[in-house]
Amino acid sequence: MNAIVSHSLPTRAIIALYLREARFEFLRLLRTPAFSVPTLVFAPMFYLMFGVLLNRGSAGAASYLMATYSAFGVMGPGLFGFGVGLAMDRERGLLTLKRVQPVPAAAVLLAKVGMSMIFAVCIGAMLLTLGTTLGGVDMSASQIALMLCVDVLGVMPFCALGLLLGTMLNGSGAPAVVNLIYMPMALLSGLWLPLHMLPSVVEKIAPLWPAWHLGQLALKIVGQDSGRPVGMHVAALLGFTAICLFLAQRRLQRA
Repeated sequence: MNAIVSHSLPTRAIIALYLREARFEFLRLLRTPAFSVPTLVFAPMFYLMFGVLLNRGSAGAASYLMATYSAFGVMGPGLFGFGVGLAMDRERGLLTLKRVQPVPAAAVLLAKVGMSMIFAVCIGAMLLTLGTTLGGVDMSASQIALMLCVDVLGVMPFCALGLLLGTMLNGSGAPAVVNLIYMPMALLSGLWLPLHMLPSVVEKIAPLWPAWHLGQLALKIVGQDSGRPVGMHVAALLGFTAICLFLAQRRLQRA
């Protein structure tokens, strides 16, 4: 039914449906404190503690942690918005209901992507504000714009991973499984602590994680990355996103 309806509507009406669905998704999650408060607050709170209060005035450490906590923060909306949200929607039958409504089939997924990007902008803006006002981080306007771009686009690989997880997990088990992926990946990618402070084996396997590549893109903006080319990080994130989307699509087709 969705396909028939979407083909019969003019383009303007279809765009309006997508925008309306994205607005409702954002409001739904914003009014869910169990999702919105931790997602928006965790990364800025950790940065305020470790990047500002316990930093002892080192601008270099403040800028490093601002970049890595930015990457850590934008992982959350993608993983929880898709991984937990989609699993709960499947369990409650919401996706089945959406299929019989006059809404384009892709609108539900694109609404979640839009929601994740909006949350990523909010998280990135809060961290940039804390870093430049309290952390002593000196950034130009172009660096700030680049950091926000990395935040917004960097949420995509984790939306794809969250989508895959959401097709595999049930609503009750999804939060625990997503946390078991989210927190260890952030630690092993050097987003909480510089990798040189962790065992050498952690530093060697760090390039396996998409969070490490996103963190390196953010660190490159403040001049503290490992020196690997930008193209390598972008290719790794695009490849990871494509694989997750492919696997998720196959699972959704079987559902």
